Amino acid sequence: MASTDFAPIRDYLNAQIIGQHTLTENMLIALLADGHLLVEGPPGLAKTRAINALAEGIEGDFHRVQFTPDLLPADLTGTDIYRPETGEFVFQSGPLFHNLVLADEINRAPAKVQSALLEAMAERQITVGNKTYNLPELFLVMATQNPLEQEGTYPLPEAQLDRFLMHVEIDYPDAKSEMAILSLTRNEGLANHVAPPKALTQAQIFAARNDILSMHMSDALQEYIVQLVMATRQPQQYDARLAQYIALGVSPRATIALDKCARAHAWLMGRDFVAPDNVHAVFHNVLRHRLPLTYEAEADGISINTVLDTILATVPVP
Repeated sequence: MASTDFAPIRDYLNAQIIGQHTLTENMLIALLADGHLLVEGPPGLAKTRAINALAEGIEGDFHRVQFTPDLLPADLTGTDIYRPETGEFVFQSGPLFHNLVLADEINRAPAKVQSALLEAMAERQITVGNKTYNLPELFLVMATQNPLEQEGTYPLPEAQLDRFLMHVEIDYPDAKSEMAILSLTRNEGLANHVAPPKALTQAQIFAARNDILSMHMSDALQEYIVQLVMATRQPQQYDARLAQYIALGVSPRATIALDKCARAHAWLMGRDFVAPDNVHAVFHNVLRHRLPLTYEAEADGISINTVLDTILATVPVP
């Protein structure tokens, strides 16, 4: 499986989601690294359109769930329905049994709904009553949340956040991209739709994942990844400012995610090895949601991105 096989779907995503290269690239990385994506940005930036376009380019189905305060776990997982003609309960599967799931405004649903999604994301299975059902082998959740509105929301707990492979921040497109969006919208209004590329099969995606896991990564680079993680757990050994601002270090799940995402990024570039710039490219997205800051950092106006920049500047590159 070669990275050139993914070029058509990458080009299609960039043509459909104009000005959001960061989002489209990280969607492909999450797909190849077998993880889930948390996207944060203002409304109207084509987050729903993006995962819908991805679903058109791969062999799989897509479902969107709008999270609201009155949502129930059964609305995600499905439920047992009584059939009077047979006198039996039959399981009716819910939206989580699709390959690609968009959890729109995930922080608007209460904790019991978030915990149902947590089991699905972490264990690729759901439990209804006393029965457990396996989810599809190809399963990706893209969750979104709005950074502007905090009223009536339920912040995601640390355990839930840690299940996301990456946390991607997106912003408004530039003026040139905005012009291209107008042109694209007019063409679609005139029924001049761009045909999606030939769909990638699930077998091709799984083969690509195997290729990525077998890519060459030097011992020095693996040590570098570990040192980046250690800088969050023992910050005083690297920089006194970090010790003031980091409340708690990241878990081994972050180390694994950093390794997998760096490999996927290198593979998409057409490389057969992983370099430090691949680690740098995914570092912020992998650690952004896993590293809680102290109240002192908040009082000083220090953002998580500033802390991550400091870590990259402090740990020596091999």
